[in-house]
Amino acid sequence: MSTNINNKNTEISAIKPLLSGSKSLSFDNPLVMGILNITPDSFYDGGKYRNLPEIEDRVRIMIREGVDIIDIGAVSTRPNAEDVSEKEELKRLIPVLEGVRDLFPDIFISVDTWRSTVASLAAQSGADMINDISGGSYDKNMAATVAELQLPFVVMHTKGDPKNMQNNPTYNNVVYEISNYLETRIKDLTAKGISQIIIDPGFGFGKTIGHNYEILRSLSRFSAFKLPIMVGLSRKSMIYKTLNITPDQSLNATSVTNTLALMSGANILRVHDVKEAVETIKIVTKITE
Repeated sequence: MSTNINNKNTEISAIKPLLSGSKSLSFDNPLVMGILNITPDSFYDGGKYRNLPEIEDRVRIMIREGVDIIDIGAVSTRPNAEDVSEKEELKRLIPVLEGVRDLFPDIFISVDTWRSTVASLAAQSGADMINDISGGSYDKNMAATVAELQLPFVVMHTKGDPKNMQNNPTYNNVVYEISNYLETRIKDLTAKGISQIIIDPGFGFGKTIGHNYEILRSLSRFSAFKLPIMVGLSRKSMIYKTLNITPDQSLNATSVTNTLALMSGANILRVHDVKEAVETIKIVTKITE
């Protein structure tokens, strides 16, 4: 595995900041995206934050711990997750988004959605970034919407959809196929006017445990796109199933996998545990001083 520490690597340092209105996030050091699930059925923290005061307290803690981006998700995309209507997604999302934005006007907020209408209304309610597990593939109007919004857009690779993505996913070469998918999506989205693209190989989304570790082993190859790389490894089954533990017991191993990802060029860590991710980044970047 090649060492590719972001703040000392000339290619990484050339990555443009994320911009939303007057807000800007540079990649001088890797960033931490804190997960805020407002769903009843997410695999780790579903149902944990049940009302706006609890949600605001959680955001306050993440900001104190050093989070850069808050990622709000109103629909679970775990394997075998049930469909949620657009109406229900908006009912869950918009009041929370507006409440968080009002209380924390300066924090960068991402919304985890694959629906273009939700993305548009979220932007009107204060969202700075759209995180789409399908990279614009599920909703044919997403690309045009994001191009109009001119917000950063996370293009993730997913094989299938949450209901079927873990039904025996197969690849001839998982890293090559993800690279081809991302290349195609980047070209298409750029042609449609989207200028701020973040790529995510989609750990756990239509991949076996073996596929996930193959992607982690080869993560540095995605640096060839010269775009920010986001990874979502936090407490996932590739960790807890490998160690025969539970998601609740997976914090230490999450820090290990995040360390490996950082050393292979990851620019954004999407995590449940902000404090530990911030500490991981500080230790990894320290070795190049």
